[in-house]
Order: sequence, then C-alpha cells, then structure tokens
Amino acid sequence: MTALGLAAPAARGRAPFHRPWALELRATLALSAPLVLTNLAQHAVITADVVMLGRIGAEALAAATLATGLYFILFIGGLGLTSAVAPLVAGALGRDGTAGDEARRTVRAGFWAATLAAGPLMLALWHTRTLLDLIGEPPALAMAAGTYMRALQWAMWPALLFMVLKGALAALGRPGWPLAASLAALPVNVVLAVWLAFDRPGCLGLGPVGVGIATSVSAFVMLAILCGVILRDPHLRRHRLLHRVWRFDPVRLGAIFRLGLPMAATGLAEAGLFEAAVLGMGLFGASQLAAHAVAIQVAAFCFMVPNGVAQAATVRVGLARGAGDRHRLRLAGRAALGLALAFMSLCALVQLTLPENLIALFLDLGAARNAPVLPYAVGFLSLAALFAVADGVQSVALGMLRGLQDTRVPMLIAVGGYWGVGVPVGAALAWGAGLQGYGIWLGFCAGLFVVAGLLLARWRRLARA
Repeated sequence: MTALGLAAPAARGRAPFHRPWALELRATLALSAPLVLTNLAQHAVITADVVMLGRIGAEALAAATLATGLYFILFIGGLGLTSAVAPLVAGALGRDGTAGDEARRTVRAGFWAATLAAGPLMLALWHTRTLLDLIGEPPALAMAAGTYMRALQWAMWPALLFMVLKGALAALGRPGWPLAASLAALPVNVVLAVWLAFDRPGCLGLGPVGVGIATSVSAFVMLAILCGVILRDPHLRRHRLLHRVWRFDPVRLGAIFRLGLPMAATGLAEAGLFEAAVLGMGLFGASQLAAHAVAIQVAAFCFMVPNGVAQAATVRVGLARGAGDRHRLRLAGRAALGLALAFMSLCALVQLTLPENLIALFLDLGAARNAPVLPYAVGFLSLAALFAVADGVQSVALGMLRGLQDTRVPMLIAVGGYWGVGVPVGAALAWGAGLQGYGIWLGFCAGLFVVAGLLLARWRRLARA
C-alpha cells in the first residue's frame, strides 16, 4: 500500500484494470465516512435547534431562521479561510509522506486566520437587528432575530478554530477525532437548550435565547475536546500541532489567505444565494419563511454527505497532486463524484415521495398554527429534490479543484452562476411571475445547475492537463 492508500495492481486473481479504482473508492469511503458523520453531527446541532424552535412556535422559528441565515453566511466566509488548511497539509504529505513542520505551521496560520476573521464577523452579527431593519424585514421579526443572535454569535470563534483542526486531522489521517468531539457536544447542546429555552417545571424559559446560548456553549465544548485529543494522541502529538500556536507566521498566513480568500468568496457566493432567499422569503410572510426553514434544513442535512465526500476529495486529490500522480488524481475525482451522485439521487427520491414524513420531524402537523405552513413546505421540498444532484456535484467538484489548489476560477464560476443566474431567475419568478417562494426555489435550481456544469468542465480540463 502506498502513501496514497493505493496499491499497485497485484495478485488475488483480480484484473489489474479494476483494482486501482476499487482501492481508491475504498480509500475515499474510509476517509469520507467520518467526515460525513462529523458534518451530520454538527448539522444535528442545527437541526435540533430548529426542532426546538419549531416547538416554541412558528414565529420563533421564523425569527431564528433570519438570524441563523446571517450567522452562517458570515461563518462560511471565515470557513473559506480555514478550509485552506486541508489542501496545504495534504500537498505536503503527498510530497514527502510526513508533513512534519508544514502541518504545524499551517495549523498555526489557520488559527491566526480564524481569529482575525472572527472579530469583525462577530461585530457585524451584534448589529443583526439593525441590518434586518435596513432591508425592510418586519420589525417584530427583526427584533426577535437580533435578540437571538446576541446569544448565538459567540459560537463563531470556537467553531472556526475547530474547522482548522478538522481539516488538518483529515489530511493527517485522523478524521475520527472531530467526529468524536462533535458527537460529545451534541447532547450538551440538546440538554442545555431544553433547560434554558422551554417554559416547563425545572426549566428557565428563556425561549430562543436559551437555544442560542446552548449552541455557543457546545461550540466551545467541541473545540476543547479536540484540543485535548491532539495533546494526548501519540500519533498527533509528534506533529506538535498546538506548539506555540500564538506565534505569528506571516509567510504561512499569506499562503492561507492566497488559497483561502477565493474559497471564502466562493462560499459566500453560494451562501449569499441562500441568504438572499431567506430575506426574500421573509417578505412573503411567516408561513412561507417557516416552510422554507424546514425545507432548507432537510436539503442541508442531505448536503452534509456530499460535503464530507468533497472534503475527502480535497485530501485525496491533494495527496495525488503532491506525489505528482495524475492517474490516481483522476481516480480520486471519479470515486468522489460517484459517491455524491448516488447518495443525492436517493435523497431526491425520498424528498419527492415522503415530504410530510420529513416535515413532521420539524413541525407538529396537528397544531392549528402550523396548518398554513404545510402546503408550502411540501412544495419547497419537491423543488429541493430537483437541485439535490446538482448540489452534490458542485460541492464535490469544488473539493476536487481545491485539492489541486485551484480556487480563483471556481470563485468566478460560483459568483457568476449564483448571482448572474440564480438570483435574477429567482427574483423574476418570485416577483415578476408572482410565484413568490416557489420562484425563489426555482432560482436555486438554475444557479446550482449552471455552477455544477461549469465546475465539472473545469475539473475535466485540469485533470487531463
């Protein structure tokens, strides 16, 4: 077995033509499985928050959806910087098989980048109510969203630091530890949220603010657990990832920014499309906004799988690039794309055939206050099924290109596809054609299909070059 996890064609009676692809698929599965589960565990925190907010009421859910949308669009900007850690460490491993000082310097620079980004992002989130008032959201929703954000925003800094370590550990072959930390933090979030938010005997009854506090606490718990593991795990201790983490390394920080800023812009372009949808949906009333919150949570939960596969693809392609092995590089891309296509096709089928079962996970369908939400949620889920496959493809294609450390052209593709196609189409259908929320979701579909196609074309050209 080579450092890339791919053996040369050998015995056991199998044809050499089939063996490398099968081994690459197995290696991609082995790496992506814990990354997918980590994404799902982290998203489970968000999903649990949505479930609890839905139990508080549709108004609370609608307000928190506005706040959470703003939080995540800014978080994704910081995440773009931290995502540069994985391809840089993987490339170093592919070149010499050890990474050594490279991994430590990259993690240190990633911590600096996360910290430098977190300050202004949290400052912006502090003024959520003002921002929502300026764009014309209903005053009651803007006030409730701003109050919720004052509790949620404190999760930003530890969450970004966690993502730095998650990327480094994936490249170093230890993706299971971030999963363990995420699973440990999940019950902390749920128990705290129930105790702080609900108005029941023995609970504090803080409402949505209690949910936000619980989410922030769980982010610090995840980071603390992962740091503890890095200091104690024998394999990780030799890399000394947290050694003198406060030292400033301008050269490596520059590398993080050169690779990470286009990634941040790409993420912001996509997240901005979805946030624009949330803000636009709020103008159509609380029922459509609450229905959108449910549908987007289902779609986002499904997306965690191709997102994890994309993270694995970044590492696998990065290792092959560092080793200068173009054949294995192409195999890594094919394996990741195949996994994403298969899973997202299954998700689309479930969304089309069992929409009410999925909606019941988030809303009490027997409650009269939720009756206006149900038909919109069913319709939005049907449209979410249309772009599920394209969403998976664009995510994995981005991951593969990041493994090649190609980030600038994908950034232009994302900006052009989402904002040059998705937003105008969605606006024209929602307001011009009078389709309201349905038009916004059709805009999603248009933008995602364009971006997925162009990213695949970019990958094919670079992988053959």
